[in-house]
Amino acid sequence: MMLSRKISPFLWFDDAAEDAARHYVKGFPNSRITTVEHYPEGAPGPVGSVMTVSFELAGHAFTAMNGGPAFRPNESVSFAVLCEDQAEVDFLWDHLSEGGATSACGWLKDRWGFSWQVVPRRFLEILSGDDKGVKARVFAAMMKMTKYDIAEIEKAANG
Repeated sequence: MMLSRKISPFLWFDDAAEDAARHYVKGFPNSRITTVEHYPEGAPGPVGSVMTVSFELAGHAFTAMNGGPAFRPNESVSFAVLCEDQAEVDFLWDHLSEGGATSACGWLKDRWGFSWQVVPRRFLEILSGDDKGVKARVFAAMMKMTKYDIAEIEKAANG
């Protein structure tokens, strides 16, 4: 069976879908808001208020919906962002965690409660190698980090 459509995340917000989408697109190149739909007469939201916002982050489609306070995001779902260098890690870490909270091992929650993993490509390259000692040292170093530090990862890899 071949799917005719791509799978894309659908994010539930109380009433901040448009604010969140605008914030997210500022953090990623090749990103934009594509449509904003408003609640019509007879819908569960206030007439004329934002219902959904369709947007793209780095070319990937997302939809945000203002659905009210019935559901909250949690850590069981996160968005992993693969970064090319420390500058990208630093920028996205600061941008996405603004007003939210940081955690361990590259995880953070944005101000709306959605979880993100900001991960340098170099970390994954090292972990995919064959040297078990290098992997163990790098993993141990990562476990002590909040935000990834590529220089520290390289230092651990080199022993």
